[in-house]
Amino acid sequence: MENNRFETPVTVKSATDGTNQLLRTAREASDYLLNSWPGKRSPKHREALQACHDALAGDKPAMNARRAFIAAAREVNVFVSDKAPA
Repeated sequence: MENNRFETPVTVKSATDGTNQLLRTAREASDYLLNSWPGKRSPKHREALQACHDALAGDKPAMNARRAFIAAAREVNVFVSDKAPA
């Protein structure tokens, strides 16, 4: 079941080439947290990873994962936008 889709995607900077990357689901956010995360794994990073895991397991809504991911992304300055792309 695809209940992990974000209502509005989150845009972050790619750690590899600095381009913008659009994340539409808790799975994409989790992959970014695990494979593309710049810098240290802070408590906010761990909270975001747990929130994504909970959304993927169907235990919590994707909105919680999105909110936690944005907080972590802001902390390491990769957050670009939480608005729908134009």
